[in-house]
Amino acid sequence: MLRFDHLAVSCTALDEGAGAVEAALGLPLVPGGKHAHMGTHNRLLRLGDAYLEVIAIDPAAPAPAWPRWFALDDFAGAARLTNWVVACDDLDAGLAQAPAGAGVAVDLARGDLRWRMGVPTDGQLPFGGAFPALIQWQGPHPAPRLPDSGARLARLVVTHPEAAGLRAALSGLSDARVVVETGALALRAEIDTPHGRRVLA
Repeated sequence: MLRFDHLAVSCTALDEGAGAVEAALGLPLVPGGKHAHMGTHNRLLRLGDAYLEVIAIDPAAPAPAWPRWFALDDFAGAARLTNWVVACDDLDAGLAQAPAGAGVAVDLARGDLRWRMGVPTDGQLPFGGAFPALIQWQGPHPAPRLPDSGARLARLVVTHPEAAGLRAALSGLSDARVVVETGALALRAEIDTPHGRRVLA
């Protein structure tokens, strides 16, 4: 059983990326923290029982000896929605059922948060990144700790040339908010805010 967990907006510089998302949504992000294992840092926005993270390489952290998640080592250009993450109760079983390249289980931590995540050995998730990263939380989830600014995910549209194959790979996910369509590779999040519906892509 898979559950939508969070969105990831990648950027080259965290301040710049956070500013772009705040401008797009009309809502402030809050500090997240640093991921020592990956040499990254983030800022967060609650989406009800889920959340959004803006993530970038931390220039103050040493580079890891392995590829960073979300293909951040190869990221360039403006901040944009690059990935999404789904939670599962058994990461090892989830990875065994996922497409090849979904990653190996890695134990991670940030502050008192603990989780296991499937991290691809080359940093690139299946279906060109359209397939979600898999996560298993071990303890508290970040969302309830974040201030609630009234933002909610209305719809996540995942577009891919091989939509049928992607849908099959996501058969364990039952969430009406996630829609898989045929077309050029793209992610589009429609987010309801107190200012109306806004879009991140």
